Amino acid sequence: MIQAQKIHKFYDKLEVLKGVDLHIQSGEIVSIVGASGAGKTTLLQILGTLDKPSADKESKLIINGKDILGMKDKELSKFRNLNLGFIFQFHQLLPEFSALENVCIPAFIAGKTKAETEPEARRLLDYLGLSHRYSHKPSELSGGEQQRVAVARALINKPAVIFADEPSGNLDTVSAENLHKLFFELRDEFKQTFVIVTHNEELANMADRKLTMIDGLISV
Repeated sequence: MIQAQKIHKFYDKLEVLKGVDLHIQSGEIVSIVGASGAGKTTLLQILGTLDKPSADKESKLIINGKDILGMKDKELSKFRNLNLGFIFQFHQLLPEFSALENVCIPAFIAGKTKAETEPEARRLLDYLGLSHRYSHKPSELSGGEQQRVAVARALINKPAVIFADEPSGNLDTVSAENLHKLFFELRDEFKQTFVIVTHNEELANMADRKLTMIDGLISV
């Protein structure tokens, strides 16, 4: 599903990623842990096509059979929208839109109609226990509810891979535990691959594989 080879990232003269190699299987849940500054979020952003690695002719990034580094920006944006989903620590819901509207946005960007999108958005919200929250705006939702809306938004285009960056870092203990269990239920239900950066040891240890980053590399 994901094959990364010799992934480097420099910020000026600071080398944050030092030639990361990584292979993640389809349907696998992988956690990435490590100290602050180890390069976890930088790696996640590159794997998620939100950032690009520093130039290196030996670098490769293949996701779902597609050569990511060979794509032009417009093609890459389309690929990202249709194939990748994102869940962040701060849900990043648009405050002026309802829960249902927030979930629909990625599908509308992909050119899907309201008629085909809204039933799927409702199905996801129902699945996540939010059938009573369709019309509520983010400010009217609890932190856990907001994060579940963000999960539904990440799933609306049926992406092959979900990237999560500290997804439970802003939640209380009960909401965090519920979210962690939800990831595994979603994998079983929808067959997605999950790549999760987290400081939460419980979530990290639940994963099929836990990878530790130390000083810009994945420790073997």
